[in-house]
Amino acid sequence: MTEEPATTPALVPTGCDYPSPDITVWYDARRCRHAAECVRGAPDVFQVGRKPRILPELADASVVAEVVRRCPTGALHYRRADGTGEAAQTPTTLEFRSDGAIWIRGDLRLESPDGSIIAERRAALCGCGQSANGPFCDAACIRPPAGITDA
Repeated sequence: MTEEPATTPALVPTGCDYPSPDITVWYDARRCRHAAECVRGAPDVFQVGRKPRILPELADASVVAEVVRRCPTGALHYRRADGTGEAAQTPTTLEFRSDGAIWIRGDLRLESPDGSIIAERRAALCGCGQSANGPFCDAACIRPPAGITDA
């Protein structure tokens, strides 16, 4: 994958932003499925227990961008200081996961439950229909129902 030119319509990242002089990273916790590609790829930059959890200035912007692109759910996004972001993967790929999620990469236009269109490059889509964060997977189908315990 490469980076999109600054003239391509930009995606609108969601979540918390973590700016640095060369690159800004966005993290949307509602979309994270804990694949841990970020912490394996750049453990100095991405640390779950630290505040702030993301410090993009601790690595070269090209390394941060490459690691963000590994995130299969689209919970992470970036934009470089020159305005470039992630280009779409071609061809579009789908991976049907045993947990019910559908991981998809490409030049995506997703319809939200309210009918709005979401431009995206990577997403973990809900395959069970139970997500409260549709069209994205929130692992609702693998969590026990409220009030149910193993005790």
